[in-house]
Amino acid sequence: MNYNKIGEFIAAERKAKNLTQSKLAEKIFVSEKTISKWENGKSLPDTASLPKLCEIFGVSLNELLSGERTNFNNNQQHDHLLLDIAKEIEFKNKTIWHSMWVIMAVSIVAMISGIFVVAFAMPKGIWQLVAILGLCVVFLIPCFYALKLEVSVGSYKCKNCGHEFVPTYSQALWAMHMGTTRHLKCPNCKKHTWCKKVIK
Repeated sequence: MNYNKIGEFIAAERKAKNLTQSKLAEKIFVSEKTISKWENGKSLPDTASLPKLCEIFGVSLNELLSGERTNFNNNQQHDHLLLDIAKEIEFKNKTIWHSMWVIMAVSIVAMISGIFVVAFAMPKGIWQLVAILGLCVVFLIPCFYALKLEVSVGSYKCKNCGHEFVPTYSQALWAMHMGTTRHLKCPNCKKHTWCKKVIK
């Protein structure tokens, strides 16, 4: 798939509908930055956004993923294109998801090991406390990055209405959470519920 061609197609269709990136983002519940990434060919719309884009632009899924309006009737070619994108998304999601857990595991082990060394190797006092606090701060840096990876993969499913959506990084950051289940406001039913992470 040609990311740049798809991005140019999204930009052209958006402009044809007299929509700004901000307005389009509001309609499909993503950030303006996400629209910009799509249009610049840096990423593809997720599975939750694709049907909404097709509806807004009045195009088929095949046309959107081909990056052009066509009279496409070849079902085998259509199925092949959908299979390609499904495999590509699945591979990327699994890679990102595994990377997130590796980062978290390594960070936790490193922090605990560091605190253990500091607790027994340094004399008790202010510098020992400073070293432990420093280790905790350093541990937070990969945690922020791991959260970014978590948000970029799949979506969150509202417990109340079943709607799947992708929150912004700041919404996920400040939400209460238990593992990868976060207390978020659903853009569909407008209620705060515990939203479970869904990887597709």
